[in-house]
Amino acid sequence: IIKPVSPSELFPSLPIVQGTSKRIKVLTRLTLVVSDPSHCNLLRSTSANIRLYDIIAVFPKTEKLFHIACTTLDVDLVCINVTEKLPFYFRRPPVNMAIDRGIYFELLYTPAIKDSTMRRYTISNAISLMQICKGKVSSQSENKIIKSVQILLELGLLFGLSEGEAKAAVSTNCRATMLHGETRKSACGVVYTVKKPRKVEEEETVPACKKAKTQA
Repeated sequence: IIKPVSPSELFPSLPIVQGTSKRIKVLTRLTLVVSDPSHCNLLRSTSANIRLYDIIAVFPKTEKLFHIACTTLDVDLVCINVTEKLPFYFRRPPVNMAIDRGIYFELLYTPAIKDSTMRRYTISNAISLMQICKGKVSSQSENKIIKSVQILLELGLLFGLSEGEAKAAVSTNCRATMLHGETRKSACGVVYTVKKPRKVEEEETVPACKKAKTQA
């Protein structure tokens, strides 16, 4: 596993985030396709290069490797190609353990747009996973084919997510994955604050009989 390319080598000057004075942050990601148990040793090792990546994703090819990825590997994402017939079924114990460990699932669904057979597998596999993973998913789109967030939200609803879970899949879940990566790299916890919207004060409801006596 080689070192990630530094953003400074790719961009002479990073753009500034709109509305702030901060420059955009470029994250590095390592996706490891695992087709043999021996491949897991790369992620279990204390390689200095692995720690340099902001996000580590694993793409298991068998049920055994899927179970290992969910239960033992120190990763941030478990990738699933839902556009093909999977060689195994999603089981609740490993999925729940991955959720407890702060790991999210990423669905590769873009090829389903081009082929009806892939589309059928995508909907079937996605619904099967959503029934177990409680909305702890993220999305992966290749070549920016899907550019509208609204389309992504509608896909989430089609896969069986609630409206809130679909919004989280393209927003807060992505941030949670990034924070999980920071925790993995630093071996410490990461705490961040979120402004809680203020609720409109509910008007006191006075019974009609008491209200009439007060006015009298």
